[in-house]
Amino acid sequence: MEPIKHECGIAMIRLLKPLQFYKEKYGTERYALNKLYLMMEKQHNRGQEGAGIASVRIVTEPGHEYMFREKALGKDAITNIFGEVNQQIDATPAGETPPFLGELYMGHLRYSTTGRTGITYVHPFLRRNNWKAKNLCICGNFNMTNMDEVFALLADQGQYPRNSADAYILLEMMGHRLDREVERNFVAAKEQGLTGREITRYIDTHVEIANVLRTSLPHFDGGYVVCGITGSGELFAMRDPNGIRPAFWYADDEIVAIASERPVLQTTFGLECEQIREIGPGAALIVKENGTLSLQRIIPAGRPAPCSFERIYFSRGNDRDIHRERKRLGAQLRERILAAVNYDIPHTVFSYIPNTAEVAYYGMVDSIRELYPGVRADKVVSKDIKLRTFITEGTSRNDLAGHVYDITYGTLEPGRDNLVVIDDSIVRGTTLRESIIRILDRLHPRKIVIASSCPQVRYPDWYGIDMSHMTEFIAFIAAVALLKDRGRESLLDEVYRLCKSQEHLPATECRNHVRRIYDEFTEQEISRKIVQLLKPDDIHADVEIVYQTLDGLHAACPNHQGDWYFSGEYPTPGGYRLLNKAYIDYYENEYLKQK
Repeated sequence: MEPIKHECGIAMIRLLKPLQFYKEKYGTERYALNKLYLMMEKQHNRGQEGAGIASVRIVTEPGHEYMFREKALGKDAITNIFGEVNQQIDATPAGETPPFLGELYMGHLRYSTTGRTGITYVHPFLRRNNWKAKNLCICGNFNMTNMDEVFALLADQGQYPRNSADAYILLEMMGHRLDREVERNFVAAKEQGLTGREITRYIDTHVEIANVLRTSLPHFDGGYVVCGITGSGELFAMRDPNGIRPAFWYADDEIVAIASERPVLQTTFGLECEQIREIGPGAALIVKENGTLSLQRIIPAGRPAPCSFERIYFSRGNDRDIHRERKRLGAQLRERILAAVNYDIPHTVFSYIPNTAEVAYYGMVDSIRELYPGVRADKVVSKDIKLRTFITEGTSRNDLAGHVYDITYGTLEPGRDNLVVIDDSIVRGTTLRESIIRILDRLHPRKIVIASSCPQVRYPDWYGIDMSHMTEFIAFIAAVALLKDRGRESLLDEVYRLCKSQEHLPATECRNHVRRIYDEFTEQEISRKIVQLLKPDDIHADVEIVYQTLDGLHAACPNHQGDWYFSGEYPTPGGYRLLNKAYIDYYENEYLKQK
């Protein structure tokens, strides 16, 4: 499939014993720093635009730094950050406390889903204050759908936000509420007759991060895992009420660790699956300054909608459950694939589009072999090194880009064998059109069947995946083309009017009217039109695309029912409001210009 930019990765560590303990037991005072590096590298798949880390040393004297942060851009950001941090530690004079050695650690890997790039937008975000408890550093795997409303809320309170980015607004909202929480404790300390540093100590030990979360996060609509550390030693990680974005954690008497993916914790700390837990929807894992851990309900859990794309494509495939689910996704396609090749198994070769569809391929082949033991399976397609297309321009560049994949010659009997290849998803279809179909046709198959382990991607996503424009979806382009073929273009006008009528309504009153375009056709009709749009004129083989069904997806991934990009059933009101906006943008800026 085409690379899709998607959700970020988070990593957090809280040491529960004095730093000297880790130096004596593990031979290095950089124990947590080394673990954070490994956790981030193991999630490099989740973000290659930039990375950042932060740490807090809880016990310090005034005049000494206690909160540290380092950020970098590019695919080598992790290496660059930890190289710089280790150099700073090595350069610390004897007798002085090195930077970045503390009890709290936070790491972040970034993929931009909003088009905002540059070091300014790389997490963690930091808010400074002379009161330790008012210092706040946050990062997250999130995309919010209602930033205009939250921005207006801050402005109505008298604040003057200098930036409209969701991470910045979130930091300001939470920072404001953290200030109020500190001031509440300041008043309580004064009432008890405390003075000076006694007040500071009281505040540091009595701050309730749950109060901050309950008065800030309910204002946001979106998919998120929001993580934070404070200068006084509080740590938290909170998940959205629909559980759209994932968060896993582990704790023992030495550490608390949090990551976006379960295998990261297993590999980093040598754990079994059963030792790792998932933060529940609307809940927060909080570790207080004294090391006390709690799970607290912050927002009532909504309709469960964990992202199914996490399972199909984004997450590391070495998770035990994800591996099984991807195999089931391949197996669910068996009947549709068999029908596509007319059950001619002796003259069919099965393969996959590397690399993320490999596990689904094993499930597909194993399932078909239950009925036909003599299945012919081979690695027909291979992914070449990334060609340096920047050295050429125009058509030459496109020609090179079309050779990212190659084939294994001699794997088919020309003119007689069918070729089935499974892919994890088909979104835009550009890779199929510009590369895959042409390359497969060189083997001269009688028929090419491309099986997608996920259903047709029909709708934009607003919760962390970079798919926000209607024309990014070949299924939508195909449906519009079918309307034109059948003289039903007036439906596009009607849907536009309905979307415009909702433009200024509250998000809770918005509905999905774009689905009316898809309701005009069967899934098979749209699939056939997709083939017409993607198949180059000079291809000799017959081509068919077979998609996963929604029922098949849910059967394979029973605990991850978030399917809005396939079904149009958005988990939050903001999704419907932004769908209206996406269709209005398409109609006004693309459709009318082509008319």
